[in-house]
Amino acid sequence: MLFPTDLASFLELIRLHGDAAYSFMFAYSASHSLLFGLFAGYAASSGAFALGALIAVCWFGSFAGDAIRFWIGRIYGARLLKKYAWLERNVQIAIRLADRHYLMMILFHRYPHGIRGIAAFAYGMSRLPWSTFLALNFVAAGMWACAVVLTGYAFGQVSEKLMNDASSGLGAVMLIAFLGLSWFLSKKLEQVAERR
Repeated sequence: MLFPTDLASFLELIRLHGDAAYSFMFAYSASHSLLFGLFAGYAASSGAFALGALIAVCWFGSFAGDAIRFWIGRIYGARLLKKYAWLERNVQIAIRLADRHYLMMILFHRYPHGIRGIAAFAYGMSRLPWSTFLALNFVAAGMWACAVVLTGYAFGQVSEKLMNDASSGLGAVMLIAFLGLSWFLSKKLEQVAERR
């Protein structure tokens, strides 16, 4: 089956191509894709992913992605900001937040949508020591992976109980509503972060 047409077929496709699906989740975790992590947790609740392996893949993907962005910021940050001026605003927000609350910022920057991809780049441009960043990044990546995957997993468990024999169409509608709500809350959190 090349293109699944319903949720059950999509979950079966994940089961059939597990290695590729885990690689996909590693790559998307490196980019901090919150919605894919939530969906993967949902898929794990149906047995498409092994929960422990999924958390580990998301954890190390998230850790690796931020370590690479930190390194890019440390080595090429000033040059890239000159070349891509549109990055300046978000980088300055991340630097301002990190100057005031670097511990909390590193632990929680993965959740607001707009800060997520740029924060580690900004830390690389700051005076934050590489070793401090790596240690906090490792802990923060684990917290993020557990929170996101387990939230999706819990939603899958609850929705299965609520719609035990409901059609896959209703399940897909509930999943889309859940992901939409997650995106909306992420945007609100971003707005709060920008005001600080």
